Amino acid sequence: MTSTLDLKHQRILVTGGAGFLGRQVVEQLCQAGADRNKISTLRSRDCDLRQMESCQRAVDQQDIVIHLAAHVGGIGLNREKPAELFYDNLMMGTQLIHAAYEAGIQKFVCVGTICAYPKFTPVPFKEDDIWDGYPEETNAPYGIAKKALLVQLQAYRQQYGFDGIYLLPVNLYGPEDNFDPSSSHVIPALIRKVHEAQLRGDRQIPVWGDGSPTREFLYSTDAARGIVMGTQFYAEAEPVNLGTGNEITIKTLITTICELMGYDGELVWELDKPNGQPRRCLDTQRAKQKFGFVAEMEFKQGLKNTIDWYRQHAV
Repeated sequence: MTSTLDLKHQRILVTGGAGFLGRQVVEQLCQAGADRNKISTLRSRDCDLRQMESCQRAVDQQDIVIHLAAHVGGIGLNREKPAELFYDNLMMGTQLIHAAYEAGIQKFVCVGTICAYPKFTPVPFKEDDIWDGYPEETNAPYGIAKKALLVQLQAYRQQYGFDGIYLLPVNLYGPEDNFDPSSSHVIPALIRKVHEAQLRGDRQIPVWGDGSPTREFLYSTDAARGIVMGTQFYAEAEPVNLGTGNEITIKTLITTICELMGYDGELVWELDKPNGQPRRCLDTQRAKQKFGFVAEMEFKQGLKNTIDWYRQHAV
């Protein structure tokens, strides 16, 4: 580990800090010694980071910036709004990084995306493979916009000595996730689909694709802890994966969700719908070696926690 960044007296901006991951990051910052009164969070409705003036106001008087804010969704949104996803994420990130550099920010933490990896990256994905091909087509505009921020941070480190790090969390899940069917990721989408089928008494559930792709999932509390550990202990140019190193097929995932929710109906695979990237699983050694991060949440327990939360809050 490199020298520890003491969070106690730091003024910390968390963009997207009111969101699913952001709330967990704020909690983990506090557990790591940060003063809650010195943590600022931004909501998109209050501050449009696509505008440079908003970025400049946001970073003013801050010491650390953790950039989580993103315009993001599942395959459906990626297919429907590729231009918006490219423009919004590129403009938010690149302007915020520049404003932070100009304001003399001590540390910039950029949270990237697993979508930045090439479509046919050898499994497990190693950080050094990130430039070895074009991303999976449905999420390439989003992935490339976020990957451009890695280049920017490395360039600013090289030319200006600006301490910016880039973390790559795998697919996240957990309580308080986004369960909106128009923009949710796979776990909350499937939980909602099963729940609503149970309410209606449906004996069949349609599922996109053929169930063969694999995914890796990181519990939100683990992801937040990894981000905070990176903030404290990592100060190098190379990107770092955050994950568990365990992959699961979509077919096994939906079967497990059905078991945990007590649904025994039939799954109907919609073979005309896209599968997305064939496999996703990360090599997580760099995070362990560089700042000691290892995921802790057992997957079935994390799924159960997420299902329980959704059932309590579903309307």
